[in-house]
Amino acid sequence: MTAVCETLGVARSNIALRVTKGPSKRRGRPVLSEEPLLSEIMAVIAEMPSYGYPRVWAVLRRRSEAQGDAPANRKRVYRIMKKHGLLLQKHAGGGAERQHDGRVAVGQSNLRWCSDGFEIACDNAERVRVAFALDCCDREAMSHVATTAGIKGDDIRDLMVTAVEQRFGRLNRLPKTIEWLTDNGACYTAADTCRFAREIGFLPLRTPIESPQSNGMAEAFVRTFKRDYVAFNPKPDAATVIQSLPAWFEHYNALHPHRALGYRSPREFIALNANSTGEVALSGN
Repeated sequence: MTAVCETLGVARSNIALRVTKGPSKRRGRPVLSEEPLLSEIMAVIAEMPSYGYPRVWAVLRRRSEAQGDAPANRKRVYRIMKKHGLLLQKHAGGGAERQHDGRVAVGQSNLRWCSDGFEIACDNAERVRVAFALDCCDREAMSHVATTAGIKGDDIRDLMVTAVEQRFGRLNRLPKTIEWLTDNGACYTAADTCRFAREIGFLPLRTPIESPQSNGMAEAFVRTFKRDYVAFNPKPDAATVIQSLPAWFEHYNALHPHRALGYRSPREFIALNANSTGEVALSGN
């Protein structure tokens, strides 16, 4: 022992003390079992297979807050999902698109609403055509219409009325002017539709020709809705899809975490803003 200590240049008493005490204890926080969190992650993915780790974490955070518990660490959720091969593949991007530098989003609710339409193909070759109205701040899809025929001006006018009633109740005219952003589809540009929009307090705005990115908020909603709801739910026929749409829209408004909203759902974001400003929260029904 003495010869070894002299060769290494350390005190013999120090080595003797280390031998007596045995191996040093591990410093830092104890290692947590990942099984409980992994089970919760698997349950979220089973319900929403298209959710990546940020939205999975957001759902877990919501559940923890509802129970009064501390939320799981976002990085820990990522590490566990990566370890078990649960991360989504990164999107490689598409072809070149026309560049659009405008900003559709606004800083407050009820300043600008946008609208667009999309199709859902059913297993029996039927097609459901859907149009919706979306707030460009809180992203709530306030109303929608669905039909197996083409979307007409009458449908868009009904869409406007339903959206106004959802936000403000029954009234003849909006309490303040709201911008109404759409593309140049015939159902939106019809003279009766534009006149009706102005009569109830909207300011109709249209995107440039061949520039769908100018209504990027609506385009993003369509991608989200098709990815998270249409792709993973039964679509045997048009009747089933039309019957399912209200539940899909309700889930999106009440529960879907949105990155631009701090991974809160539209209605969570509305409620948080209302509580912070002392205003009355907008109704979700």
